Amino acid sequence: MDRRRFLAGAAVATMVTTVLPCGPASATPEAMAAAIAKVVGNAPVREGRVSLDLPPLVENGNTVPLVVSVESPMTEADYIKAIHVFNEKNPQPDVFSVRLGPRNGRAVVGTRIKLGDSQKIVAIAETSGGQFWSASADVIVTLAACLEEAT
Repeated sequence: MDRRRFLAGAAVATMVTTVLPCGPASATPEAMAAAIAKVVGNAPVREGRVSLDLPPLVENGNTVPLVVSVESPMTEADYIKAIHVFNEKNPQPDVFSVRLGPRNGRAVVGTRIKLGDSQKIVAIAETSGGQFWSASADVIVTLAACLEEAT
């Protein structure tokens, strides 16, 4: 195969897109509560120590910036063991879980997520001592993820 045919094939491959089916949101506030219960069990979840930073109004639900930070000394004796993020209206209530340790230095996680509708987001931090701390935020999405037409 010569270079021109290879490049022509690569150009066609990049123009072809795969459309994945995206059904309606199937998670509910009850499903989110059940997903949280799987993580925390019967332990109490206290508000505080967790900061959830995401915009209250999102124009496009395909890329929503999210930062979770937790107040913690991050020492061998006292550190954040995990950060869990949940939502109430996406197809699945579990957004992500991150495992941390004292070597992380800071308990901060940043990413971008998809939101299929306006909804509540909940972040829960699990300490090395078995305590759970949380924060939540409501997000209004004007153009939901998976509903934007391809051009």
